[in-house]
Amino acid sequence: MIRAAMRPEFPTGTVTFLFTDVEGSTRLLHALGAEAYADALAEHRRVIREACAGEGGVEVDTQGDAFFFAFPTAPGALAAAAAFTRDLASGPIQVRVGLHSGTPLVTDEGYVGGDVHRAARIAASGHGGQVLVSASTAALVQGALRDLGEHRFKDLAAPERVFQLGDAEFAPLKSLYRTNLPMPANPLVGRKKELVDVLRLVVDETARAVTITGPGGIGKTRFALAVAAESSDHFPDGVWFVDLTPVRDPRLVLSTVAHAVGAEGDLRHALQGARCLLLLDNFEQVVGAARDVAELLASCAQLRLLVTSREPLRIAAEHEYDLPPLPEAPAVELFRHRVAAAVPEADVDYRLAAEICQRLDGLPLAIELGAARVKVLDPDALLQRLEDRLPVLVTRARDLPERQRALHATIEWSYDLLDLPEQKLFRWLAPFRGGATLEAIEAVAGANPEVVESLVDKSLLRKRRGRFVMLETIREFARDELAASSEDAKARRRHAEFFAGLAESANLNPGNLRPGGQRLDIAIREQDNIRAALDWAMASQDKAFGFRLSVAMDQFWVANDPTESQRRYEALFELPGDVDPRLQAEALRGYATSFHIQGDWEAAARLYGESFDMFDEMGDEQGRAVLLHRFGILAMQRQDLGRARQLVEESHGIHERNGDAWGLTQTVGTLGAIERDAGNGSQAYALIADSADRAEAVGVLWWHAGMLIELAALSLEAGRLDDAEAKARESLELANQMRDYGGRVFGVGVFACLAAERGDADRAGRLWGAIEDDRVGAPLGGWIRHRASCQAHIDRVDTPQLDAALAAGRAMSLDAAVEYALASID
Repeated sequence: MIRAAMRPEFPTGTVTFLFTDVEGSTRLLHALGAEAYADALAEHRRVIREACAGEGGVEVDTQGDAFFFAFPTAPGALAAAAAFTRDLASGPIQVRVGLHSGTPLVTDEGYVGGDVHRAARIAASGHGGQVLVSASTAALVQGALRDLGEHRFKDLAAPERVFQLGDAEFAPLKSLYRTNLPMPANPLVGRKKELVDVLRLVVDETARAVTITGPGGIGKTRFALAVAAESSDHFPDGVWFVDLTPVRDPRLVLSTVAHAVGAEGDLRHALQGARCLLLLDNFEQVVGAARDVAELLASCAQLRLLVTSREPLRIAAEHEYDLPPLPEAPAVELFRHRVAAAVPEADVDYRLAAEICQRLDGLPLAIELGAARVKVLDPDALLQRLEDRLPVLVTRARDLPERQRALHATIEWSYDLLDLPEQKLFRWLAPFRGGATLEAIEAVAGANPEVVESLVDKSLLRKRRGRFVMLETIREFARDELAASSEDAKARRRHAEFFAGLAESANLNPGNLRPGGQRLDIAIREQDNIRAALDWAMASQDKAFGFRLSVAMDQFWVANDPTESQRRYEALFELPGDVDPRLQAEALRGYATSFHIQGDWEAAARLYGESFDMFDEMGDEQGRAVLLHRFGILAMQRQDLGRARQLVEESHGIHERNGDAWGLTQTVGTLGAIERDAGNGSQAYALIADSADRAEAVGVLWWHAGMLIELAALSLEAGRLDDAEAKARESLELANQMRDYGGRVFGVGVFACLAAERGDADRAGRLWGAIEDDRVGAPLGGWIRHRASCQAHIDRVDTPQLDAALAAGRAMSLDAAVEYALASID
């Protein structure tokens, strides 16, 4: 219950509650000082009150820096949240916001009921600048809401589906239970018996993996989503949807799973002991990864798998379930339901609907596509068209099973009903992998939004989280149509060139960094399309294009998977033909980096040398300078500090003559690291601090975070604990923002050491226990270098409490450890 001292006229009936809270208020107070913080807080209150009052919001309560408003309409509440979040964005105070709609009881004491607590819990799970919306509010508004999946919150029995206003990226919500299951556009029709059967298998301890098999269009994905949602209560550590549709390389399956569940580092370590369910969708194209999946199951005793595939995995733990076509009654129900959604006034006779569904072999996808055609064909005409077309279509696809011939025919006549611009767009969507933004579709296919929306209306394209995606079965048909046309080569080149330009715009080539900072998020979001472009370069034997794209992705490979970078470069170098020497030299440097990151220093040195010779022969000082710095890092890692200093100083001099701000940022930081290894702590601190400032100015966040954590480690060893904590906090917040695994581990480690130095055995043990098994590196190999000294700090805490805290910490996820490290200590 919320009490108000002087109760205003509260909205009644359906009410939308809005809660706000300031993120990191204690940290802000220390950073700004009491007077400046008070001024900022007053301005934040004014902005929120004005925005809420302007949309009819009534202030129910305020406590400290938190607000509680009630609105008579959900659109008004969302508009107010959008307004004050935008107005506060440039200031020091960032608020997290939660909205929920319900019909609460109003008494003399204020609002009473679970809706108040639900709104408060949703708000508390967010982050500064993030506006979260419950499903009940989302149903009442129109706007750019991003589905964040179902979450469980403290004191709330049922899970809540949460949406976010806008497409900005934030850390995972602070909830008890998370799932990324996409919300189906329509309810599951029929399948009651099948649902009971598979649910029994999934929650049964003996069925480690359940594979739902069947032909394309049978509805495997939609059915599996229903199973996963229904079984969520049995998996307290999460139910995760892993879309394998865009993946072609079986070696990428486990990294795709790790990305879906938010597990950085070793996936087996992240899932060990976790009772969770993975839904691996569209496994048939990566069936070569079945052994990897089996090994993952063997390593994680509480893990369960639900798989959709056109063929079984054939692993020991697998139970195959062949999903049959819909029987007549559910098929008719599905057809009528979809017709009613498309044409509300239509009334389809049962027998006519049954005959249409029989012609469509009871395939849910075919039924949905057929129902969508009722917009332009009445049911009798639809049936006649099916009767006229199917015999011809069957004869051109004799190598396909009967069910797939019917589906192929259904898609083909759906395609034939499109006008020429729609048909062209349909074909040109085939090269896209993992979906696309509207801007990408417009640039590659030259389509306008109306044509895109038309394909969505005709159920040939789906919109999901701001992207347009095709079902894989439909994309396969589009691919065949494109291949049969005269446009295939042009469409695929346009697609590849667009995503090469997009990759270059991310500014991830460290040898040629442009002003404006890096955008690693672009490469992460479009990685499947970029991989498709690289596959096209290989298939076309376009060595120069492949090098161009790989070089543009340099920092993505370093941050995500240097082994993929190595494989890509190796294949490209085997292609025949010569390329521009400068591009060849850059590609050699990127290839060398993939070995360097993995610790193969000999291979890295050899390839760096080949690249250096090419740049030297061209008289390219910038290229030489970058490689001199790389040689310097290798020498430092081998503890040849005199040679390292000589090489880095030579690189520094070239960058200084050329006015290269990014090059100077790196060399200054590496010179500081050399002085650190030489035992010159004060000189090292000054140089690394200079590098941190330079990195912030040029907009390279990962280097900035790396330098800050190096400063924290130096201050820790010098006994300057307050400075160490301030630098570690700033670094860890940046690393968490970027989801930089190595930087987050290093940051948690420094916080553990700080707790140990201050005699807090419980905090030290919990933080150290969460990361003690990690051996990941960071910029300049930071964590690997500092790990032993950090271990020494922990070992000096000789109390019985430490062992219990270490055990508790081993059960913490890295996300939880980061949150615990950054939490203020009272």
